[in-house]
Amino acid sequence: MSEWKEYKLGEITTEIGDGIHGTPNYSEDGEFYFINGNNISNGKIMIKGDTKRVNRIEFEKYKKSLSNRTILMSINGTIGNVGFYNDEKCILGKSACYFNLKDNVDKNFVYYTFLTDDFQSHLLNIATGTTIQNVPLKGLRESIILLPPLDKQIRIASILSSLDDKIDLLHRENKTLEAMAETLFRQWFIEEAKEDWEEGTIADLAEFNPTRKLVKGSIAPFLEMSNLSTSTYAPTYWYDRAYNSGTKFENGDTLLARITPCLENGKTAYVDFLCDNQVGWGSTEFIVMHSKLGLHPFFTYVIAKYQDFRDFAESCMSGSSGRQRVDVDNLRKYPMAIPDKVTVELFNDRIENMVSKMHNNNKQIQTIIQQRDSLLPKLMSGEVKI
Repeated sequence: MSEWKEYKLGEITTEIGDGIHGTPNYSEDGEFYFINGNNISNGKIMIKGDTKRVNRIEFEKYKKSLSNRTILMSINGTIGNVGFYNDEKCILGKSACYFNLKDNVDKNFVYYTFLTDDFQSHLLNIATGTTIQNVPLKGLRESIILLPPLDKQIRIASILSSLDDKIDLLHRENKTLEAMAETLFRQWFIEEAKEDWEEGTIADLAEFNPTRKLVKGSIAPFLEMSNLSTSTYAPTYWYDRAYNSGTKFENGDTLLARITPCLENGKTAYVDFLCDNQVGWGSTEFIVMHSKLGLHPFFTYVIAKYQDFRDFAESCMSGSSGRQRVDVDNLRKYPMAIPDKVTVELFNDRIENMVSKMHNNNKQIQTIIQQRDSLLPKLMSGEVKI
């Protein structure tokens, strides 16, 4: 540990700054994105369906000096999300901060330092404001981090990066499998639906909000709306909590957000993380769907991701502006042809291989995340020797 030294962030950076504090002129066909702190996640800039765009004139007006030595962080409202800048065409809002690192530090090591509980707690300690917290740039420049010699920074960061690379690979494999499943559904049940199939509705193929039982006060896995993904079936996090009231679900159920803007943003999940015969619960804003007619449970997930179905769901929304919800009775009327048994059996056989692989990948992801999170504080403090 004698080789490790304390540095202020201002000493290892050429610049620490934030984005614009005003509102740029948005352009629907602009080629540059307007990035705020909530666009920074899991080490990356995440472009969402509702991410605003600007044209080149606005970009030239507000652009910052970002490079492959830049780390981004959310510092307003949502605090402590961290990611790398990788030549994305964007300008930054005031809730996004950037660190341009000097060449004598390893950017991956600094990135992992920012992820530690100690540093995240430090951000909260220096934040100002009550309703909306903000981390001041001055406080960031004065923040202390512990650094070993550069060669050790690189070696430590490479251990953690290798775990993150494996997680990313498994996530990408699952996204590919998911896309294959959605393509299979669209081809067999929409584009190539047989003329002799009986006309029906989604209610013939899926049960909505099926009965699930939980005793009030019992401890069960709880899933928040915020932890539903917009890009993959697996939720990011769940935890045990005493049941009081909420939507109940079990393995094989699909969860569809019924409230704006979560529905429009694509929040959807397929439940496969519970134990056998276990019931979980979550937001009252979930619609639960479960396959009927012997269709594989994943069928409801792929139709929940089908754009035409989602458009129909949006057309079924009612209520005051900003708090609109899907009317499930109307959603049940979505037209669907009822497939024959041969198609169902073939679909089930194909889809089961994909779902089984995705499930195993997700189990690996959770294991690697636990390993990484256990190693992170020990490596970044020098507790574990390399």
